[in-house]
Amino acid sequence: MSVEKIHTVVVGAGQAGVAMSEHLGKNGVEHVVLERGRIAERWRSMRWDSLVANGPAWHDRFPNLDFPGDPDAFVPKEQVADYFVAYARNNDAPIRCGVEVTSVERVAGRPSFRIETSDGVIEARNVVAATGPFQKPNIPPLVPAEAGLNQMHSSDYRNPAQLPEGAVLVVGAGSSGVQIAEELMRAGHRVYLSVGPHDRPPRSYRGRDFVWWLGVLGKWDAQAQAPGAEHVTIAVSGARGGETIDFRRLAAQGMVLVGMTGAYANGKLSFSDDLARHLERGDRNYLSLLDEADAFIANNGLDLPEEPEARTLGAQVDCVANPMHELDLADAGVSTIIWATGFSSDYSWLKVNAFDEAGRPKHKRGVSSEKGIYFLGLPWLSGRGSSFIWGVWHDAKHVADHIVIQDNYLSYSH
Repeated sequence: MSVEKIHTVVVGAGQAGVAMSEHLGKNGVEHVVLERGRIAERWRSMRWDSLVANGPAWHDRFPNLDFPGDPDAFVPKEQVADYFVAYARNNDAPIRCGVEVTSVERVAGRPSFRIETSDGVIEARNVVAATGPFQKPNIPPLVPAEAGLNQMHSSDYRNPAQLPEGAVLVVGAGSSGVQIAEELMRAGHRVYLSVGPHDRPPRSYRGRDFVWWLGVLGKWDAQAQAPGAEHVTIAVSGARGGETIDFRRLAAQGMVLVGMTGAYANGKLSFSDDLARHLERGDRNYLSLLDEADAFIANNGLDLPEEPEARTLGAQVDCVANPMHELDLADAGVSTIIWATGFSSDYSWLKVNAFDEAGRPKHKRGVSSEKGIYFLGLPWLSGRGSSFIWGVWHDAKHVADHIVIQDNYLSYSH
């Protein structure tokens, strides 16, 4: 069997792989991007129908191409995927779709890797794992299949018509969980939402979107999450033109808020007595950002309209004042549980010494502990912005620059 030889192989053609290809191409680095589905496949097939980007179009983009239309709009998911297709085309990205990478191993005695794919074998000096963090949906093994409920991960949810009649329990109140829960409530389902630790920024304040505030306040520059906040989700939404997520407002409209989901037994789910604490933490995060924004405006003499009503928190609601600690699913008419509980990575195909004891990538800004292996598209790869479209573009530039620098060292012959 013949072996194709290419300088660098990028695995994955989502936003990370497309950005990586641009920077490699601009540096004259021979490469190929291998994608088992289509470009930006997860935007098309692992998101619900009504999803829009969580950041406005002027901000949540690559530097060299604007989204068409209103720069303040929140772009629908299909248009986001189309954007990456257009971006790849504009840069003549050498992307091969429908090619799955099954194994990567170091070649003994040579500075290269053997990449086995569904379309043959490639040998490359460098491999960039740009598959991102959304590999394996996490569904806690709490409610057994014999309970007879319709259970799905949020990545399999598409629209309300997909679900049977009856109430719905949504577990997880990050951006995905709360948006899905609100959509189902608006469609007429009784919805229970299990709320854990979260940050709740304002969608906008004093005429500026929260992404702008994070920028001018220097919060995008954070290089690591604060201790204890590694698994805290961000509750923010671009739905219906963008709105601040207010859990008390949702409860006042009929949604039942409960604490973190605990054990299941005899048809009943238990919930922790932590709902009020999580909501109070979210409120503190929200008000703290308003305080910093007000101080920035005053210190810089900006003429932005005051917005005192933004500090008015929702009224106390019964499900918070008298929290539910147990739910009999049958008595409540719950027919569906949607697990908005995140993902785990799957690097089983990457058979190299680039992981710690827990299987997490060992790297500094995407440069791994295994020479020639790189990671891209991971949360907090270099900082807070790494999970965002614009952030991954800058991370990709750093990784591409590192590859070029290493090539320069290896080509030295004097």
